[in-house]
Amino acid sequence: MSTYIYGIASSSHPALPDGMEGIGRPACVVRVLKQGELAAIVSDAPDDLKPKRRDLLAHQNVLTEAGAAGAVLPMRFGSLAPDDEAVATVLGERADHYEERLRALDGKVEYNVKATHNEQAVLHQVLAENPELRAMVEANQRQGGGSYEQKLQLGEMVSSTVRAREASDAVEVRRALEPAAEAVGVGPEGTGWLANISFLVDRGSADGFLGAVDELRSTQPHLELRVHGPLPPYSFVDPGPAEPAG
Repeated sequence: MSTYIYGIASSSHPALPDGMEGIGRPACVVRVLKQGELAAIVSDAPDDLKPKRRDLLAHQNVLTEAGAAGAVLPMRFGSLAPDDEAVATVLGERADHYEERLRALDGKVEYNVKATHNEQAVLHQVLAENPELRAMVEANQRQGGGSYEQKLQLGEMVSSTVRAREASDAVEVRRALEPAAEAVGVGPEGTGWLANISFLVDRGSADGFLGAVDELRSTQPHLELRVHGPLPPYSFVDPGPAEPAG
């Protein structure tokens, strides 16, 4: 049976969650594999492993339990190795790298911020800042909407201006929040948001980071910000030249 990996910690970690329930149905028992100065938090892997809600929560619960008392390098959901021996081999081969990452992430958490536009608010702002475009919109309205070609041209101009504002606002979100974080990681682009950014934050400075988010909300009311965290620092593990498991 394959070995499922939740995270990597120091072997001297004071509260490794040995014996708790992890993924699977029935739940697989979590165990700890130690190799030198490192330990892997693992369990058996069910044959039908899929990203179901229950298993996603179980994965995060194990990491939350372990991370509450010391640094843990979180592995992403679905990290597998052929067996326990393969896990121990990787810990030995990459000991220097994992030990450096544990030192760097000790006492740190991740906050993910996704930003979108309040469409009506940003449209009003774009028109207020662009007199030429505003004049075209007003002229179009006076003409009862104008011809099809005029509507199409105006719509393209408004869309182009809003897209440019999305790009500049993505930069603004990072600029405003980066000073309150230890490190920044830009997530993959996706439909539905203009910025997807992860911030590495010291646990003791979390209130300051969240205060910076609130300040950004107040100064940029056309932005809608969704904050997820505190999370294990998934975006900052940096597994090295290859994943820790096959």
